[in-house]
Amino acid sequence: MENSERPLLSTRDEDQTPGQPHNPILANTSLFSSHNANYGNDIDPINGVGDFFREFFVESKKLWRLAGPAIFSSLCRYSIGAVTQVFAGHLSALDLAAFAVENSVIAGFSSGILFGMGSALETLCGQAFGARRPDMLGIYLQRSWVILFTTSLLLLSFLYIFAGQILKLIGQTQAISKAAGIFARWMIPQLFAYAAYFPIIKFLQSQRKIMMMAWISFVALILHTVFSWLLMLKLGWGLVGAAVVLNASWWFIVVALLLYVLSGSCGRAWSGFSWKAFQNLWAFVRLSLASGVMLCLEVWYFMALILFAGYLKNAEVSVDALSICLNILSFTTMVALGCNAAISVRVSNELGAGHPRTAKFAVLVVVISSFFISLVLSLILVLGRRQYPALFSSNAEVKQEVYALTPLLAVCIVINNVQPVLSGVAIGAGWQAFVAYVNIGCYYVFGVPLGLILGYLLHFGVKGIWCGMLSGTVVQTCILFGMIYRTNWNREVTCTVHPSLNLLEVCKTAVVSCTCKLVVLIWN
Repeated sequence: MENSERPLLSTRDEDQTPGQPHNPILANTSLFSSHNANYGNDIDPINGVGDFFREFFVESKKLWRLAGPAIFSSLCRYSIGAVTQVFAGHLSALDLAAFAVENSVIAGFSSGILFGMGSALETLCGQAFGARRPDMLGIYLQRSWVILFTTSLLLLSFLYIFAGQILKLIGQTQAISKAAGIFARWMIPQLFAYAAYFPIIKFLQSQRKIMMMAWISFVALILHTVFSWLLMLKLGWGLVGAAVVLNASWWFIVVALLLYVLSGSCGRAWSGFSWKAFQNLWAFVRLSLASGVMLCLEVWYFMALILFAGYLKNAEVSVDALSICLNILSFTTMVALGCNAAISVRVSNELGAGHPRTAKFAVLVVVISSFFISLVLSLILVLGRRQYPALFSSNAEVKQEVYALTPLLAVCIVINNVQPVLSGVAIGAGWQAFVAYVNIGCYYVFGVPLGLILGYLLHFGVKGIWCGMLSGTVVQTCILFGMIYRTNWNREVTCTVHPSLNLLEVCKTAVVSCTCKLVVLIWN
């Protein structure tokens, strides 16, 4: 029986082809014995302003080749749901509410879990690709599929089947709960599309094959828009048409990406299906759980903001204004999500290749770039704060509330365009377990209680809730900054090559998962 403590990525893996040459960086452990060791193709130390700007330009080109298509792809995928919501708004108020609730609560909860668990591949595939072990990528992809499809079956058994009862339990009306529950059962194929899709995009991102993902997402968006109009409005299928088109659009993306992988475009990274995917699953499960918990705690944090706003005195105005602000925030953070994907790939690739200085410099470049982009977006929003609320609502109270919340939104845009980048560094380096602990403390021990105190006890309303929860995000961002600043990148390379040195963090994951589930249950 295979040892469950065996590292996920090792220099002599059970999956290595006999006679395959080793990466000299991996084989020669003496390279990591000194802080000033020679790391082969690693960048030279930065000794002046000229060196800095030269390397900044080179690294920026590498990052934006990854981030640009990733941002475009994310926008297209986000727009698929937005297009459906627009057409649902032309059906009836109940249909719109049913779609919005299912999409944000049921599908949002499921996709958050699956996306987070699939992010384990960013660490493993990225480091394997950087270490010139492409043969391991296909094995990792299949292991992730096994775990995510199993998770989907668990979600199906309680979340989708009993969606109506769950929604009623958390306070939705009888009519909305019933309609959203029926719609959730129609959306079961989308759940399994998520399980197939998230591992594939991480698999391709780690190899820097992002342009094809962008084109496929764009074609899917065009087809989705046309068929949504045809089935939902022209043929009068309503929400049934929405379900058919949404399921078809997501499975179109999955099948297109699968055909791309199976066509041989990935070279040695895909050598066919293998029973080795079922080996060493428990260690993979633990890293997947750590990734899932880390990202879900961030996603659910903002879902809680809407939930708490719904209990204020003027709840309708508060929720409407907050929803407008969070929609704007979602679009602006697409830049951060693209940078998140890019830096995860860059850090994991460079650590796997044994280039600590390059990994460290890539972090600096992406943080600076993301910060200045978010600063420009925030300034545009602040300068237009008297005009833009009218684009989203004709209600005078809602427009005034959005105007009042704009300074907070501007700060949130800056923080939320830097924080996902730092999370991407954590994923690329494999620090998910530690960051999950940080998220629990900053979000749910500090941010949520402070927001409730400011919003309810001190009567600052939605501003108080948002200020408190934003404070939690600021603290988390500062901790991540400090952690990255103090990181010994030479040691991270050593831990990547010899993961057993970092095994303690992986072993903590099971405890982290149980703790996080307990915290979520308490706050709910």
